[in-house]
Amino acid sequence: MRPKRQTAAELRSLQRLMARAVMRPLTSAAQMRPRWIDGSSTARVAAKFIKPGPRLSSFDRLEIYNRQYWFRVFECLADDYPGVRTLLGETQFRNLAVAYLANHPSTRFTLRDLGHSFPAFIRAEPRWTDPRTALAADMARLEWSHIEAFDKETMPPLAAADLSERDPSKLRLQLQPHVTLLRLGWPLDEYLIALSEHTRLRGEASHAMAPSHPEHGSRKVALPQPGTVHLAVHRHQNIVFYKRLTAAQLELLIHLQKGRPLERALRALGAKSTGAEIRDWFDDWARLGWFWIKPVAPGKLPARKQ
Repeated sequence: MRPKRQTAAELRSLQRLMARAVMRPLTSAAQMRPRWIDGSSTARVAAKFIKPGPRLSSFDRLEIYNRQYWFRVFECLADDYPGVRTLLGETQFRNLAVAYLANHPSTRFTLRDLGHSFPAFIRAEPRWTDPRTALAADMARLEWSHIEAFDKETMPPLAAADLSERDPSKLRLQLQPHVTLLRLGWPLDEYLIALSEHTRLRGEASHAMAPSHPEHGSRKVALPQPGTVHLAVHRHQNIVFYKRLTAAQLELLIHLQKGRPLERALRALGAKSTGAEIRDWFDDWARLGWFWIKPVAPGKLPARKQ
């Protein structure tokens, strides 16, 4: 007898049920939960849509997918946030990760985006990171910015010479998508570099901090002391760098990032820096390829300085 053809609605219902089962957190012993969401037997629920095999029951077969999902997403989150994991310790980080992944399961085709909401979750749910919530939140922001700098696109950069040819009252410089501006409460750039052996994170050559890279088995890196740090995390020649900024530099770049015209951004800066200093900043940033300009529609070309 030919089996009944499944409708699209029935298929969607089955997919949702499977996803719910696979994404449920494991027990403390890393096994599938014996009770379903409503308190009924998980084995009975599994038997409704998973066929048993010659050696494995429906529950056992479903558990394989449940465990592998959690092992994979936890491993991914831990790899993306090694600094947070170090700050909190293994047990507290695992509890935080489980709480986060239960609220923010994988919903995209790439695991690259799995930790997108991790910094915001730490701030919103401080019970998982107490008493180091502020420190962990700053570290998560820094580590997510590293992912963004590594992955995001680079637009055709604007050379420093091009800046002098444009009207600053109308010029709206865009920062490259891979550039993230941060104000941190601790020197976590130094700390994160020091945590890495041989390191995938490198200090900027022009702002060399000469961090010590602990050898395998050496003592733990001391926690950083509080202190405001202004930072740009960016990619240059396919390498992610941390570039220290002054408060005035960060303020100016934030104005530009918000889309304000160059002249207005400079006026907001006031007399905090000299014209020569600002020229040096722009020469440096343009050399790093930070600036680009959105193409304009024909007939709306920006005015050039006379």
